[in-house]
Amino acid sequence: MKIAILGGDGFVGWPTTLHLSDQGHEVHIVDNLSRRWIDTELGVQSLTPMDSIQERCRIWHEVTGRRLHFHLLDLAKEYERLKQWLAEHRPDAVIHFAEQRAAPYSMKTDRHKVYSVDNNVSATHNLLAALVETGIDAHLVHLGTMGVYGYSNVGATIPEGYLDVEVETTEGGKATQEILYPTRPGSIYHMTKSLDQILFQFYAQNDGLRITDLHQGIVWGTHTEQTRRHTQLINRFDYDGDYGTVLNRFLIQAAIGYPLTVHGTGGQTRAFIHIQDSVRCIELALGDPPSAGERVRIFNQMTETHRVRDLAELVARLAGAEVAYLPNPRKEAAENDLVVDNAQFLALGLRPTTLAEGLLEEVIDVARKFAHRIDRSRVPAVSGWTKELAQAVERDPEGKRLRSVS
Repeated sequence: MKIAILGGDGFVGWPTTLHLSDQGHEVHIVDNLSRRWIDTELGVQSLTPMDSIQERCRIWHEVTGRRLHFHLLDLAKEYERLKQWLAEHRPDAVIHFAEQRAAPYSMKTDRHKVYSVDNNVSATHNLLAALVETGIDAHLVHLGTMGVYGYSNVGATIPEGYLDVEVETTEGGKATQEILYPTRPGSIYHMTKSLDQILFQFYAQNDGLRITDLHQGIVWGTHTEQTRRHTQLINRFDYDGDYGTVLNRFLIQAAIGYPLTVHGTGGQTRAFIHIQDSVRCIELALGDPPSAGERVRIFNQMTETHRVRDLAELVARLAGAEVAYLPNPRKEAAENDLVVDNAQFLALGLRPTTLAEGLLEEVIDVARKFAHRIDRSRVPAVSGWTKELAQAVERDPEGKRLRSVS
């Protein structure tokens, strides 16, 4: 297949690009490199050293003989160029990663909120409109988030996207209806993914677009089979309070002797998936496309759930680290349960990688190797969800409160 990977320079986009190229597909990366500019804005860099996208593509060709094609394009701002690109290249599938992906970044200031909505929603809608206008029958695979469901204590398993409900009719009888699972986004970032769902639903029913939406859990890990093939193919690894995912952050903190920062009670239950499983799920989704006129196909792309404090204790035992319980900058319930249905990917052949399989040590080894690149002042999570929470964080911007916690 000819596959366009929008956002192919990113944390999940890059290993997905290599994985699909390795399978023999013709892969085109379409990216505006905004994630690299955000590094500059935040004054923080990936733990792992990253070459330019052009150099990464060159190394992949040198190692494998396969070519990657890079196209610099801003989906959210350059609609006509996007439409022209699609009409010229006519991909068989489009994988959409081209959205600002960090909840804390989306909540930093009003400017970051506006940027996240403008970038994410415009990128998605521009893509959908361009697919309709060009008449391309491409399978669109979108990387969404488990966060669209919210984190509540409803006491029931979260289904894969849809919920059967019973309503009372005007005649007093009962009728059943299938609806999108009610969204309860916990940040501006998660809200944009919730808006994506509505856009997908409309374009699938109105224009017959074939769309798969992957509600992904928190990604952990560093390497995939392909990124191990050369040091310059290594994936980016974020450890800062805005972009670092919780388990990877714990492993980084343990590697450098920094207390594991648990915010609130640590009773937040989250869904997780290893980066190797993430790219495998995308492959499986590509191989099982919906038909034109079919509802949006939704998969829960996760393999296990854990409470944050349990993860911290696991890593602390593994690495001999301390755990620090800090105020929570997020506006969320102190405790929640999370039971998730992921039967569709299991039925398609996914064999989950779990935390018990030794890859935690691998991440710690990577962290220790590149520990000299870590700016310790960037480790604390400092983006508050409300003005009051932000002001509380501002009173201690460098996380000095950590020193008093044992």
